[in-house]
Amino acid sequence: QVQLVESGGGLVQPGGSLRLSCAASGNIFSFYSMGWYRQHPGKERELVASITSVGATNFADSVKDRFTISRDGARNTLYLQMNSLKAEDTAVYYCNADRGIPYWGKGTLVTVSS
Repeated sequence: QVQLVESGGGLVQPGGSLRLSCAASGNIFSFYSMGWYRQHPGKERELVASITSVGATNFADSVKDRFTISRDGARNTLYLQMNSLKAEDTAVYYCNADRGIPYWGKGTLVTVSS
């Protein structure tokens, strides 16, 4: 059973930065891909950023040039660095890992507000 635990969410002012972390219970390079999704109130979950086992990345158009995704194999941790945050980035952010079947964390809330 894979466990994913997100951390790093919180309240930040517009234009600020946050770094989310996702600690995995297994070797993160054993997953086909890992990623970050977010869900706005009343809307469906959407992909923010993903990274494959060989390091190929993909970003939603709305976060390109502002967010970066990275991982630390020694810590089995996935990161999402979020810069130039906007009010519309406010959402619950979920970590995802794909090993043929998807695994999800419980989410961490990011609130961008002055």
